[in-house]
Amino acid sequence: MNRFLPAALAAALLASSFASRAADTPREPYGIALEGLAYPYPVHLLPVVNDGEQLSMAYMDVAPAQPNGRTVVLLHGRNFPSSYWAPVIKMLGDAGFRVVVPDQIGFGKSSKPAGELHFDNLARNTIALLDHLKIDKAEIVAHSLGGMLGVRIARAYPDRVAHLVLTAPIGLEDYRLYVPPTPTEKVIESEDKLTADGYRKQLQTNYAIKLPPEAITPFIDARFNIKGSPDYPRWLRAFVSSGQMIYREPVAHEVALITEPTLFIMGADDHNAPGRPLAPEALRAKMGQNAELAKALAAKMPNARAEVIPDTGHLVFLEAPEKYRELVLGFLGR
Repeated sequence: MNRFLPAALAAALLASSFASRAADTPREPYGIALEGLAYPYPVHLLPVVNDGEQLSMAYMDVAPAQPNGRTVVLLHGRNFPSSYWAPVIKMLGDAGFRVVVPDQIGFGKSSKPAGELHFDNLARNTIALLDHLKIDKAEIVAHSLGGMLGVRIARAYPDRVAHLVLTAPIGLEDYRLYVPPTPTEKVIESEDKLTADGYRKQLQTNYAIKLPPEAITPFIDARFNIKGSPDYPRWLRAFVSSGQMIYREPVAHEVALITEPTLFIMGADDHNAPGRPLAPEALRAKMGQNAELAKALAAKMPNARAEVIPDTGHLVFLEAPEKYRELVLGFLGR
């Protein structure tokens, strides 16, 4: 019971950053840049160009009351707007860090491109944001899909990364070894048929979430309130493109090559593996051994370690906030 209280407090703080919605009332549509959903801090826009397309990258830039002269960049996961970082922004700000929190192109309050998403573009956009803010070097703290992006950034721009924290990252294995390729139009059709209740079950099953149901509702709203927007087809194509990016652009083979100090923080119960339902049944059980994968990769790296938090799923920083704080601040304090 004592362990549940910090997680419940974190969940309450998270939920306060979203608009509430009664279960028996119609959904008020959000725009596909999440117009209608309040973020916990002011949102700014940075113009970027990806593959010839003019886009806007949304971000929060949160200054601490007592600066320590260092900056943390938070990289979000695929199914979450960057507002879910609210408890971590406060944690880092209280420790003196400036915190920069982008929504990557294709996600949250950023533009939804007509073209395909690519990790290299997202990495370049993130570095462009650092350049715009005149930040030479930053701590990178990433979650889920953001972990794959963090690996790309650390490999492509090692001189811009001081420390790398990979929080329940996906991409520690090459999903192409298990899952056959699926046409984009087929994935779009499948995602479009998904219901809010089905999505809740999907999150609970795939992510082994140890949070009360009401703490998951904001994630349901952030996705399904968009369906009322006339631009929903554009959002849906961008969302599906992000899934194809995970599959087509693996980083598992690059992780062991990272030389910057790296900390994996894994939930012991997190066996998330994108595409598992599409894999042959005989291979599914081999996928998503994420804690073991992290430990094996850390052992191959020159300056890395893996920490596994018991009784915790994919949303590590919300489910075990005190332990997460201890690990992250201890690591960044090196």
